[in-house]
Parts: sequence; C-alpha cells; structure tokens
Amino acid sequence: MSDAATPALPKPDLLRFVKANIRDYALLLSLLAIMIFFQFTTNGTLFKPVNMTNLILQNSYIVIMALGMLLIIVAGHIDLSVGSVSGFIGAVAAVMMVNWKLDPLSTSIACIALGALIGGTQGYFVAYYKIPAFIVTLAGMLIFKGLALTVLGGASVGPFPKEFQLLSSGFVPDGLALTFAGGPFNFVALLIGAAVTALIIYFNVKERRSQQAHGVAEEPDVIFLGRNLLIAVALLGFTFLMAQYKGLPNVLIVMFALIALFVFITTRTTFGRRIYAMGGNEKATKLSGINTEKLTFLIFVVMGALAGLGGLIFAARLNVATPKAGAGFELEVIAACFIGGAAVTGGVGKIVGAVIGAFIIGVMNNGMSILGIGIDWQFVIKGAVLLLAVFLDVYFKNKS
Repeated sequence: MSDAATPALPKPDLLRFVKANIRDYALLLSLLAIMIFFQFTTNGTLFKPVNMTNLILQNSYIVIMALGMLLIIVAGHIDLSVGSVSGFIGAVAAVMMVNWKLDPLSTSIACIALGALIGGTQGYFVAYYKIPAFIVTLAGMLIFKGLALTVLGGASVGPFPKEFQLLSSGFVPDGLALTFAGGPFNFVALLIGAAVTALIIYFNVKERRSQQAHGVAEEPDVIFLGRNLLIAVALLGFTFLMAQYKGLPNVLIVMFALIALFVFITTRTTFGRRIYAMGGNEKATKLSGINTEKLTFLIFVVMGALAGLGGLIFAARLNVATPKAGAGFELEVIAACFIGGAAVTGGVGKIVGAVIGAFIIGVMNNGMSILGIGIDWQFVIKGAVLLLAVFLDVYFKNKS
C-alpha cells in the first residue's frame, strides 16, 4: 500500500492578493505620483540633493511623532496635545541649556523623560478614570501651550550649543573626500544605503522562505520580486542623491532606527498585537485577560517621549526655542496617520503607512512652497487630501 501523495500547495493568486492589499499599494503609488508631479512642475527642483536633504530635515519630527500617534489611533484614542508638548519641551531644553548652561546630553535625556511623564499623566486619566482622550489631550494642548509661554517669558531663547545643533543639522561624517560630477561625494552615505538595502532584502527573503516552508505564503512571486526591486532602487537612488550634497543627516539615522523599532514592536511583539486587539474590540481584549488600562497608559507614555524628542529636533533645527513652536504639529501628525491608512474607529493601521502619509504631506508642503502657492491654499489642499483619505477608508470598509 503506497502512501498518498502530499497535495501541492496552491500558488498565491495575483489578482486576489492585489485586491486584498489595494490600500497599501495605492498609498505607495500615491506618494510616487505626487513626487513625480512636483518633480515636473518644479522643473526638477524636488529631486535636487539639497532639496531632498531639506525635505528630510523639515519632516523628521513629524515622522517621529507619527510613530507614537499611530499606536494611539490604533488603540482607539487620539492625542491633540503633541504639538504643545513638543513646543513646551523645546522651551524647557532652551532654558536648561542656554540659561542654566547644562550639557546637551543630560538635558536631552531629562526632556525626553519629561515628555514621557507628561504622556503618562494624560494616559493615566484616560486609562484609569475613563475620561475621553479627546478631552484630556485638548486640556493638555491648552495647558502646555500656556506653560511654554511661561517658561520662555513670551520671548525666544537661543542659540543652542553647537553639540545640540548636530541633532538636526549634523551629518554622518565622511573622511574620504571623494568627488562626483565636479562636486563633493559622500561615499559613506552610499555604503550605508547599500548595507541597509541588503539587510532589508535579506530579512524579506528569510521571512518569505519561512512562510513557504509553513505553507502560508500569500504574496505572488512577481509582487515579491517587484517590491524588493522597488525598495532597492528607491533606497540606493535616495542615498546616491544625498551623497551628492552632505550625506546622511544625523536625524535621518535616528528616524530610521525608530521606524525599524516600531515596525518590530507592532508586528513581532505581544505588546504590539495587544494594541491592535484592544483597538478592534476593547471589551473582548479585557475579557481575554489583557490589562487594557496598563496598555493604554504605556502607549501615552511612548507618545509623550516621542513628542519630547520631536520638540528637541525642531528646536535644534531652528537653533532657538520660540513661544509658537509646535503650533499645528498635531494636525499634521494626525493627518499623516489617517492618510497612511489608520482607521478612525481604531484597530487598523501600519507604521510604514504612517511614515508614507507623513512624507505625502511633506512632499506636498515642499512642492507647493517651491511653486509659490500661498499658505492659505496649502491648508485647503491638505484638508481636502485628508478628507479624501478618510472617505476612501470608510467607503472601502463599508463595501467589504
């Protein structure tokens, strides 16, 4: 009696896979389309190395705060205070470094810890007293806007020590002094880009082989190859452009490390999975034995720490702390998450989506400024894009 032949695993269906992941691909294609549009309308200015560097520097603090905001939104909450908290932290840092002459490292650590304390305080009211996050963080927005004015005495404080400025205006050093096309070329930036590209592709291939071994690979070969090719072209092309100016900004390294960390947390840890479960159905999550109050408290602590870091980066970029710092940041951070695919009702959203959403807003800001579009119409256009993103989210959810 012969053993029955093991049935072959069905090949992933291309059409079904694309349909199931249409939102993710549409988001990426939207970013590419917007970048190509502004590249042509600005006569090639958008992709110039100096402008790409400015794009990173101008949006780094928004991207960093969007990482924490995504966790808040996925959990079914909102944080309106991130702009005011970041401005307040920048004000405290200025007083500590400029007026009190404290060193930048200990000041930065203390300020991030203060941001975490602020976030934890707000999270405590939300988690344990069941006060809606909208109300708590709206109060926080007003409180810390007033405290920033109080700390600064209504005036700007600066400049910061040169060591602190390196957080936002410094670049990864390159001692090779190479040239390309008659100008300087940072070869170290290209090497870092190649190494990061190789690591990403390696882990993607490793994960795919594991999925195939367990018979759970859903992504068709052509999509997998195309996705990795696009990643390689995008990263190598980006680092090649950056190498033609000053190389990779220090803040880009910080931002990339945080993105990688939060992708790992949300996809590979029980902490991340519990956040999604709580956002999908908090009562069921609580009944399964998960401490939802502690989880809510912790994500607000994380958001506060990231708001503190964002405030430090913004202050270092301006080289001065101003009473108006952080104004409107919460709008762009929240918009980045919703444009990036986060669901209004919670339980849905990806870190990569929030990052892409932040860069969609950043590229639009940058491109419209180059074209000379007034700030009034910039607000109108960004508002329309946000409304469209949320409308499509609700529309496709109702159809599914």
